[in-house]
Amino acid sequence: MSRTFAYCRVSTADQTAENQVQELKAAGFTVEPKRVVTETISGSTVAAQRPQFAKLLERMEEGDILAVTKLDRLGRNAIDVQFTVRVLAERGVKVVCLALGGMDLNSPAGKMTMGVLTAVAEFERDLIVERTQAGLQRVRGEGKKLGRPVAVGTAEKVQALKPGRSQSEVAQLSGLSLTTVKRYWNV
Repeated sequence: MSRTFAYCRVSTADQTAENQVQELKAAGFTVEPKRVVTETISGSTVAAQRPQFAKLLERMEEGDILAVTKLDRLGRNAIDVQFTVRVLAERGVKVVCLALGGMDLNSPAGKMTMGVLTAVAEFERDLIVERTQAGLQRVRGEGKKLGRPVAVGTAEKVQALKPGRSQSEVAQLSGLSLTTVKRYWNV
């Protein structure tokens, strides 16, 4: 008898995977709560290096089904997604993507569709990186300073409190973090 697992991934801690779980239930997938795997990690992290996904791989057996709401839940890198689906197929695990009409990604049509969509997702990610780099280069060209603004008077405050005190004492007395004190300790 096949078991159905759900893999629900979000990128940041302020997001929740609950919508993904509800989408799968609404589509007719019956997934026991103990088989719903949620993870907060970037999609650019290789699937095998995601702690919860790695545990999921260990649990899955031949005949099982892995359901995801969208292909990008498996990853943002086309090669990684294809590798992950291939590894699961070799184990006899069916991978189903809700956004592709519940298509089995191991079928010929699923493989072709997955290849096209993951390539487009990777292309978009690369374009975002390219645009970001171009924007940073433009700002630098305009002579603007990037990064954290310099804290006015912080170095002077640290140096004034430094004589005869430890870094921790200076941090406590100044109200600055220990990291900030260390940054300005030898200025």
